[in-house]
Amino acid sequence: MTLIKSISGIRGTIGGEVGENLTPEDIVKFASAYGQWLKNRNKANTSLTVVIGRDARISGEMLNHLVVGTLIGLGINVVDIGLSTTPTVEIAVPLENANGGIILTASHNPKEWNALKLLNEKGEFISAEDGANLLQIADSGEVKYQTVSKLGEYSKNDTYFSKHIQHVLDLALVNKEAISNKNFKVVIDCVNSTGGIVLPLLLKALGVKEVIELYCEPNGNFPHNPEPLPENLTEISAAVIKHNADLGIVVDPDVDRLALVSEDGEMFGEEYTLVAVADYVLNHTKGSTVSNLSSTRALRDVTEGKNCEYFASAVGEVNVVDKMKEGNAIIGGEGNGGVIYPTSHYGRDALVGIGLFLSHLATFNGKTKKACSKLRSTYNSYFISKNKIELTPDINVDEILSKVHEKYKKQPVNTIDGVKIEFDKEWVHLRKSNTEPIIRIYSESESETTANHLAMKIISDIKEIIKS
Repeated sequence: MTLIKSISGIRGTIGGEVGENLTPEDIVKFASAYGQWLKNRNKANTSLTVVIGRDARISGEMLNHLVVGTLIGLGINVVDIGLSTTPTVEIAVPLENANGGIILTASHNPKEWNALKLLNEKGEFISAEDGANLLQIADSGEVKYQTVSKLGEYSKNDTYFSKHIQHVLDLALVNKEAISNKNFKVVIDCVNSTGGIVLPLLLKALGVKEVIELYCEPNGNFPHNPEPLPENLTEISAAVIKHNADLGIVVDPDVDRLALVSEDGEMFGEEYTLVAVADYVLNHTKGSTVSNLSSTRALRDVTEGKNCEYFASAVGEVNVVDKMKEGNAIIGGEGNGGVIYPTSHYGRDALVGIGLFLSHLATFNGKTKKACSKLRSTYNSYFISKNKIELTPDINVDEILSKVHEKYKKQPVNTIDGVKIEFDKEWVHLRKSNTEPIIRIYSESESETTANHLAMKIISDIKEIIKS
């Protein structure tokens, strides 16, 4: 089954059977539920507007036609900003005074996938409660379409890339002068999606001297697995060395995740994108930081090293944002390269991340050609081991997690999202899958061997619990 219905939207592979894959019927069903949800929560407003944008996936135009037509049929006006990014749509929603937004993207998933990411009137992902309500509408089919005289109106707006870039330039901590003075040479890999349109424009506007483009044709034919993990980035690593570049920049198809490559071709580390940006922000503004429970401890180290407070949230962007608002955090995000900077907006934004990171790199006290690797060396290095244990459907996963918690109750334990156990500067985080009888086990240590050992120890504990 490759149709995943969650509180934040619907995701699946294109084609196949209705209800099992992301078919046209499923797309209309969930676009209808979203539109009806908007109408239900805006009953006094007879003129609703939704902003729509999409990444460059091959199936994107099809989804666009289906979603636009459905919303118009519900009497909702549509502002179509075309080929776009997730953060660009998030910024566009409040600027258009819209009631919501939909991004047509499956983020880092392969080209066979697509999805509807759903936003509220703030341009933020809808809450768990709202998502549950929307899924209930989808299941019940309680949707009312409009008559011909009350159909919604359609308009296009292709100005939002330039607005997004100007938004980045206007951020007080983005130091265009320092970036321009460094005469940076940068290699970019945009996996043939919309980053290929906006990143060259952004880097030019920031004053980057030279940009070497890899896969910047927005045709949706991803040249490699689009998730920005080290095993998928060998080509840009080689290109950074070949061109004697200062760094490499990689984004996923919808440009909300940012990965970096140092001048020596080594991965800066996706976990360390947020760490470096937070370091820079904290150098100028004191305040708290947030990342999810499965993200590296390095952010906590940097934050507490500046006498500021770090908070951990449950996994998921919505949860990170909620915790950031609760703690009035000045920077936060996730260890997958997702930077959330509230001064800009409450959403992961690779464009904002690039502006802040290049400002940090340009003002970092080091030689230009060695600055990236030297900057990385200033942060404590940790290794995260990612594992899972598959269980039979009859096993009570919550009971297993509870018994693991009991076994390690003398250690600091966090249970807001599964069970996270801390051992000084090491930790293990156990989370159950919402769709399969699986426990995902993430562990972190300064040593790869120790991180793997911690995970194996917990897996052994689980097996013992099952036997008992």
